[in-house]
Amino acid sequence: MSKLGDYLVLSGRSFYWAILACFRGQFPKVTEIFAQMVEIGVGAIPIVTMVCFFIGLVLAIQSAYQLVQIGAGSFVADIVGVSIVREIGPLLSAIVMAGRSGAAVTAQLGTMKVSEEIEALQVMGIDPIRYLVAPRLLAMMVMLPCITVLCEIVGMFGGFLFGHFSLQIPADLYIERTIHALALKDFYTGMIKTEVFAVLVGTIACYCGFAVQGGADGVGKATTQAVVASIVSIIAADCLLTGVFYYAL
Repeated sequence: MSKLGDYLVLSGRSFYWAILACFRGQFPKVTEIFAQMVEIGVGAIPIVTMVCFFIGLVLAIQSAYQLVQIGAGSFVADIVGVSIVREIGPLLSAIVMAGRSGAAVTAQLGTMKVSEEIEALQVMGIDPIRYLVAPRLLAMMVMLPCITVLCEIVGMFGGFLFGHFSLQIPADLYIERTIHALALKDFYTGMIKTEVFAVLVGTIACYCGFAVQGGADGVGKATTQAVVASIVSIIAADCLLTGVFYYAL
């Protein structure tokens, strides 16, 4: 329980310096935020889009396997669109970001902890949470929704390719069915999930980095723990939020 308490304290301080302190004129360093946005978000675009494209393609193939048998092949567009926007896009993007960018954040902070750079910041009177954690958390909160939208577009495009070229669904009909199937709540519930996932990935990665003990071996263990804890937390939060949205909306 002490680890959970330490995590909650770090999360609270991170949220203060990343969000609340801005209303008091205490902004994190803008250049550092943009640098982290490039490293955390832009660098993850190729792997995330590739994974989402193949997931959309596979989802269309598996849906068509059953729908074609009852003469409802055109409903592939509905299933792919709703599934990716409401569930698969946010979940898959967050998991890939946890494995790629979350691990990188943990390794960076863990290396700084091992080399006593964090202690040096404290000696100089600089709050490590404000200087190191807040820019990374803000970058994650900004970039993960952007990457999720891109992931959803690419995933639906993968389903479109299969539907148009394999099932012979006209392009205009496929696009029309996708638009008709999607509702505004599908998009904003997915974005709410994405922001929650971003906070989880960012805070867990930073906490595990700050909690590193030992040398390089400790950094490796902390990175593994961060990825595992992030993925488990993402899935648990997704289950909880899906239930809330189902009964509330």
